[in-house]
Amino acid sequence: MIAASLAASTALAQETLYIGGPGGSFQKTIEEKIIPLFEAKTGAKVVYAPGSSTDTVAKLMAQKGQQDLSFILIDSGPMTNAVEQKLCAPLPNIPVLDDIYPGARLPGGTAVGYGFYATGLGYNKEVFAKNGWEAPTSWFDLGDPKYKGKVVVGIVSGYGVETLAMLAHAAGGSEKNIEPAFQFMAEKVAPNALAWEGAPATVSQMLQTGEAALVVLGNVRVQPVIDQGAPVAFVYPKEGARLGMGTACVVDGAPQPKLAAQLMEVVLSPAAQVELAKGVAFGPVNSKVELAPELAAKVVYGPEKVKALVAVDWAYINKQLPEWTQRWNREVER
Repeated sequence: MIAASLAASTALAQETLYIGGPGGSFQKTIEEKIIPLFEAKTGAKVVYAPGSSTDTVAKLMAQKGQQDLSFILIDSGPMTNAVEQKLCAPLPNIPVLDDIYPGARLPGGTAVGYGFYATGLGYNKEVFAKNGWEAPTSWFDLGDPKYKGKVVVGIVSGYGVETLAMLAHAAGGSEKNIEPAFQFMAEKVAPNALAWEGAPATVSQMLQTGEAALVVLGNVRVQPVIDQGAPVAFVYPKEGARLGMGTACVVDGAPQPKLAAQLMEVVLSPAAQVELAKGVAFGPVNSKVELAPELAAKVVYGPEKVKALVAVDWAYINKQLPEWTQRWNREVER
């Protein structure tokens, strides 16, 4: 009777941490591999709210001052916006931050990367072989007429704006000279588009089934599909792939800031970093992590591989995004 009463009291006292992050294979890895490490350490329960990075930031903006999420895992572009909007609390005082590569810390001291990735091209090898097509090599392949009705690009607030930025870089400029990219998207890519899809997990599925032959995605979205045995491949375009980074922060005004800080410590730990590499192909940001050669080959691993990718100016992009969105809707996704 006493034991039962104590068990009931413990269950009632169990704290719950609400967090937000991407869905799909990422959510699966977090829930099955990372959260158990945290729960074993703290005894707390975690509730995961899946959603796109831009949707998560929009939710935080709408609930400013009365947040239900305490911790978020989102892409570095939207995170730059979240930091500017003061949605993130100062980084907690946790020892593991001393082991993080300097390039994985966002300006402002409120957010940190949890994994590196590359944005490039994904293609279905069976569809390409059936049509006698060579593997894609360039960002400009998105505009090749032979792929009409077989190309999928994200919406402008997601992989769409990354595609614009990388087309601008491929043309010899940058996101600060976006005109050639818009022209190419409107005149060459739009006629090829099967869909403009906002959910990366859906794009991965379309690539896996062959409904889409050529897509713009991160290696962290393509590699899990490859690991499932699907006939797909990821390409680092010859003009360069975009350097991406998954980022984390404790939400400003979080209901459970201490638990959120403990979860950040777990996510950045070597054990969790290895699980993120295995499950969703994120390259470690923790300098103490050592990966087996076979796993290292699948991810953005180490300073040299990071330097080989193209970093874009997210602060600039976020300022231009409202205007670019209007133009995108008018000229590209119409």
